[in-house]
Amino acid sequence: MAQNSKPPGPDQSRNEYIPSFISKRPFWAETTPDADYLEHQRLQSAPKDTLDQAKWYERGKKAGPAATKFRKGACENCGAMTHKTKECLSRPRKLGARWTGRDIQADEVVEDVQLGWDAKRDRWNGYDPREYTAVVKEYEELEALKRATAKSKDGDKTLENGDVDTDGINEETADSDARYGEETDMGRSQPTSTRQLRLREDTANYLRNLDLDSAKYNPKTRTMDTTALKEAGEMDAEEGFIRSSDEAAEFERAQRYAWETQEAAAAKAGTKKLHLQANPTEGEILRKKQAQEAAEKKAAARKALLERYGGDEFLKQDPMKKARQVFENERYVEYDESGRVKGEARQIARSKYTEDVLVNNHTSVWGSWWRDFTWGYACCHSTVKNSYCTGESGRVAFEEAQGLRTGQALLLEDDKSQDKETDLTRRKVVADEDSKAQSRIEAVVGDEKERLRLEQTGDAREADGHHGTTEAGSNAATTATAHAKKRTLQELQSGISEEELESYKRNRVAADDPMAALLGKDELVELH
Repeated sequence: MAQNSKPPGPDQSRNEYIPSFISKRPFWAETTPDADYLEHQRLQSAPKDTLDQAKWYERGKKAGPAATKFRKGACENCGAMTHKTKECLSRPRKLGARWTGRDIQADEVVEDVQLGWDAKRDRWNGYDPREYTAVVKEYEELEALKRATAKSKDGDKTLENGDVDTDGINEETADSDARYGEETDMGRSQPTSTRQLRLREDTANYLRNLDLDSAKYNPKTRTMDTTALKEAGEMDAEEGFIRSSDEAAEFERAQRYAWETQEAAAAKAGTKKLHLQANPTEGEILRKKQAQEAAEKKAAARKALLERYGGDEFLKQDPMKKARQVFENERYVEYDESGRVKGEARQIARSKYTEDVLVNNHTSVWGSWWRDFTWGYACCHSTVKNSYCTGESGRVAFEEAQGLRTGQALLLEDDKSQDKETDLTRRKVVADEDSKAQSRIEAVVGDEKERLRLEQTGDAREADGHHGTTEAGSNAATTATAHAKKRTLQELQSGISEEELESYKRNRVAADDPMAALLGKDELVELH
């Protein structure tokens, strides 16, 4: 029997590049397939979840007819069993299917889709190619419409012998197809390739002008920024064959204005076209007229703004301002620790509000007087800012109004009435004392006259007795007169001095004092 000389096939689970002491499992390791810690070193089988085998499901597919009765555990809103109430995508009903039992929706088809790593990240997974049929149909309709338009516009081109020029038609169709293929957007009038590409033999824009002081190239818009070239004589470097003078720049502006005028005339029928070389005087007059109208329009707008909002005084230039400016001098200046100039008067910080402005005949500013958490004028005590000053009469009126409002006027009237009564009483007491003293003085004077009469008549005994009486009376009168003279104005007004009042308080007996009856007695009080 002949032996098969075919060598055995290689073991797929064996890696020839891993040593045996690593690939073989040791005796102490577990034999379960889950404990294969060398699985990552073995040859892996081909993945089963390829993109061509990936499954998908139809969104929103219903499983069979809907139920006729609400089932326990179903969605309370629509009655389906495949989702909960919080996950329901139907419109929230005023009364759900759980309470009404009407319009119960069918259950959705829920498929367990197992996607691999690539299938999860496949942007076209689940896309239906049939949806692209509408896009293809739209392009076909546009192509048919374009061919029909080209045919109706040109018509059949016939030769002199009557044959149809089919070659010309085929060439035009091919050209239109090529242009159509270059365009990426159907709505643009200019092909994108024409706008974004340039010929290789053309010089790049950023290489045309190598002057660093001229216009700058904008790489984003791929244009040359020439907006800063407003001064005359600033021309580009590639136009160096033209003199860079004032006349050259002015000519460029005139040429540009003529071109813009021609474009406007072409767009608007009935407008006269402007040609710079044929009639340069007309172009110059029109340019000056346009500049004058623009300047007048700008001045009118400026004037309207100033009339409405003001501020013309801030726009006027002070001719002496520049002359007053000192840029450099030899004056020696020293500064202190805070940065101020030594010896210089400290300037008071001015507020942004108006200060020291007297209005409405006031002699003080608003806020110079404060009363009861209210600001006012100190000259008339008025708390109304737009009021007219009333002077001293206004202050008196304000105090009277405050007194009536707070009740102080009534208290002042009571005090005045009490003071009047006290004054009348004091005047009466003083008048009584004065009358008594005057009567005593008159008595003494009468006695002295009587004594002198008796002495002249010769009755000595009666004169001596009358003299003693007269001396006693004169002493009493002298004492009363001296007492009356020594009294102060306060004593005359009050009638009682402080010493007399104090002695009265010491000598009087308190009626309600329980120990007053034992004063000056050596008796013991029995305790009850």
